Amino acid sequence: MFTGIIECLATVKKVEKEKGNLNLSLESSITSELKIDQSLCHNGVCLTVVEIEDDFYTVTVIEESLNRSNLGKLIPGDLVNIERSMSVNSRFDGHIVQGHVDEVAICTEVLETNGSWKYIFKHNKKNITVVKGSITINGVSLTVVNSSSDSFSVAIIPYTYENTNFKTIKSGSLVNLEFDILGKYISKIIDLKTKK
Repeated sequence: MFTGIIECLATVKKVEKEKGNLNLSLESSITSELKIDQSLCHNGVCLTVVEIEDDFYTVTVIEESLNRSNLGKLIPGDLVNIERSMSVNSRFDGHIVQGHVDEVAICTEVLETNGSWKYIFKHNKKNITVVKGSITINGVSLTVVNSSSDSFSVAIIPYTYENTNFKTIKSGSLVNLEFDILGKYISKIIDLKTKK
């Protein structure tokens, strides 16, 4: 379980295919604090640390995660948002993030708005967003500003822009989305009731 508050950025150092999987080796400022078998959120995808060597650690991305996320498009030098799983006795600063990406979305526009940024994303109509509801983009807990059936926007403050990979997102970029878990359950219940 995560909160969507990014702890640091990791840099992709090596990408290796292994059958249907992808092994990613990354360098981060917290590598020395990690341990084998630990869960870390990478651009919103929960992955297990399988190897640690010096300043680098390795995670394995299986086919299911590759199909639902942007991790298969990573190349050496790319920046990845990292968050360790939350502890029971810590503050809950973001919202409930499972690390289970629902789909990728495409950024259609980035607007500078006098000290902050507005990002607009297009997604499929299967999942919903609501104004002032929560959304996770590349692992970052954010509040929806505008919402339609297949798109939404978020506002990014300078701190988030500088300390996450939002600074690399531009029109045409693919991002990972995890929709709010409460909204997904409510949507499923309504869907089941309308089918009766």
